[in-house]
Amino acid sequence: MASPVIRSEDERTEPLLEPLTGAKKRIRIAPGRAVIFAVLAVVSVIIMYPFYFMAVTSMRSEAQYQLGRGFSLSSWTQLFASVPVAREMMNSLLVCTVAIAIILTLSTTAGFALAKAHFRGHGLVLLGLVGGMMIPVQSIIIPEYVNFVGLHLINSYLGAILVYVAVGTPFATFLMTTYFRGVPEELVDAGRCDGLGYAGVFRRIALPIAKPALATVIVLQFIPIWNDLLVGLLFLQEPTVRTFTVGLGVLASSRVVSIPGLMAGSLLSTIPAAAVYVIFQRFLVSGLTLGASR
Repeated sequence: MASPVIRSEDERTEPLLEPLTGAKKRIRIAPGRAVIFAVLAVVSVIIMYPFYFMAVTSMRSEAQYQLGRGFSLSSWTQLFASVPVAREMMNSLLVCTVAIAIILTLSTTAGFALAKAHFRGHGLVLLGLVGGMMIPVQSIIIPEYVNFVGLHLINSYLGAILVYVAVGTPFATFLMTTYFRGVPEELVDAGRCDGLGYAGVFRRIALPIAKPALATVIVLQFIPIWNDLLVGLLFLQEPTVRTFTVGLGVLASSRVVSIPGLMAGSLLSTIPAAAVYVIFQRFLVSGLTLGASR
């Protein structure tokens, strides 16, 4: 009877290592995925080029910009000398913060009521909100201006804030309604059995788990309000209440326009919006796809 062959540890593991090593060498990127990567790379370059142009141009003087070479900080010095940057940035931040706070308050409460408090006519209310989303701000800006002149709300933070709230609340309410519809009814019933009313269920159960929707509303409202020129130009005309975007618009309409100085201001204006996006971007994708599987 032949005795069994006893192999060493290295001999037993060697045949297993060879296929794995060969598999690593044969890893290839699929042609379809390579095309997708190439297209995304081209799109990324196209999107990022304006920021590159603003950054490079803002680091040149007017003469260097005409020559196309050299670097200088004179455009930044000129910007801070001709525009009250700190005050206008604070005005923009104040308007954005208050408007978004009001939008969040109205949209979350209304969205929860439309999703969970089944009252008569809630479908018509939701239909009205959807209709409000389709109204462009340009179509209501003149009547709003006439009304606010009578109410003495021109050159007042409140006037601009009310316009932003009126424009942004319908979409935010629709988004929050879609989210709260996905909250299980069992959670609501459990809260009611524990003695909570609808207000308690909203405050203690629904609102804490609505972070993706809240972050989505904040990002999608902050960026257009911060970058808005039309409303600010009409309702915030005085230099003391002027927002930073309006200040850049006034700078661009002056008799002598410095392109490097304007690019410096434009680059500075993008920083808050980009910061808000970076802070909330991990919630943004899930917030935008709230109703995809419901």
